[in-house]
Amino acid sequence: MKIVNHNQNFKSLLEILLVSTRLGLTSFGGPVAHLGYFYEEYVKRKKWLDEKSYADLVALCQFLPGPASSQVGIGVGVIRGGLLGGIFAFIGFTAPSMIALILFAIILQGLQINDTGWLHGLKIVAVAVVAQAIIGMASKLTPDIHRKTIALFALVSTLLWQTAYMQVGIIVLAAIAGFVIYKQHDDDEEPNTIHFPLSNRFALICLSLFFCLLIVLPIVRSITSSNWIVLFDSFYRSGSLVFGGGHVVLPLLEKEFVPTHWLSKEEFLAGYGAAQAVPGPLFTFAAYIGTIINGWKGGILATAAIFLPAFLLIFGTLPFWNTLRRNPKIKGALMGVNAAVVGILIAAFYNPIWTNSIQAPNDFAFAAILFFMLVYWKLPPWVIVIVGAVGGSLLQIIS
Repeated sequence: MKIVNHNQNFKSLLEILLVSTRLGLTSFGGPVAHLGYFYEEYVKRKKWLDEKSYADLVALCQFLPGPASSQVGIGVGVIRGGLLGGIFAFIGFTAPSMIALILFAIILQGLQINDTGWLHGLKIVAVAVVAQAIIGMASKLTPDIHRKTIALFALVSTLLWQTAYMQVGIIVLAAIAGFVIYKQHDDDEEPNTIHFPLSNRFALICLSLFFCLLIVLPIVRSITSSNWIVLFDSFYRSGSLVFGGGHVVLPLLEKEFVPTHWLSKEEFLAGYGAAQAVPGPLFTFAAYIGTIINGWKGGILATAAIFLPAFLLIFGTLPFWNTLRRNPKIKGALMGVNAAVVGILIAAFYNPIWTNSIQAPNDFAFAAILFFMLVYWKLPPWVIVIVGAVGGSLLQIIS
């Protein structure tokens, strides 16, 4: 009987690795687009969790600092396969872009790729994917006028005040509004109980370690001359204190490493272009910087350091998730946060996704075709990615 269980666990972990790797190879467009890809794969196709649970998981990760889309992926992996499932989901989703950016740092440091046609086509793919995600999530998460109003508030506020911590403020206000409006709300649809094979004790250890490293690493850095400690501290701190996902961490890393001459402005910009060109999480830009500074070993260390806070925070909060989301008052707050997430997604759909992708009527026409293929022909995302890359190259030729 134990052998069967081991076989089942192995098959489950292998499935998690394969599915997340496919997403890691095809998820272009940044954190918002990743949530759309995850929604289609994990909720619609695989049905590893229901729509409400996915929305609540997204809301939880929006509260946490670090790469929200990566944390959602880790959370789904934990739901499906426990602690190892979360690790395998992270490896599959992150390894392709990490390896690609390490290779960029080693071989293609001076290559400018920002204007290539295939890259522009992939940006248009992100338009179609995010549009589909917004339509699906909005229909579920903003069914009444109160939540539609919260989403509108989040949309307008995000667009008008584009600061690093504005998104956190919006989510907090949305949680308060949801708490007040829906504290007496009788929801007939009780959320499914999801089993997290992580103990409360393990969660508390992870949270304690998160804060301990945040305090201890700068002290160790000040009393040692080791470049490895300096690197680990810089990337760990960046991963710990960033809200808003990968686009926010890029300028933070520039301030951390360019003025201190760890790498030149030109090297940073080349890596920035490479980070936009590869699928997967933008936090893997750390792999490029680490490789420039200390070779491929530095790239691996930088990746581990910048993502470690995400692991500690998601492992530290998931075991308490079922209890929190079943509390009537907390459920009301989550309803408000979920509505705000829709508004934030729409704002991000406009800027930077739409403004960077749709630059001419041809782009809009191509985006409409890709959207139709995705929504009505039900073609898988990887097909849309290939068509987008080829179509983008053709648009560059004919324009």
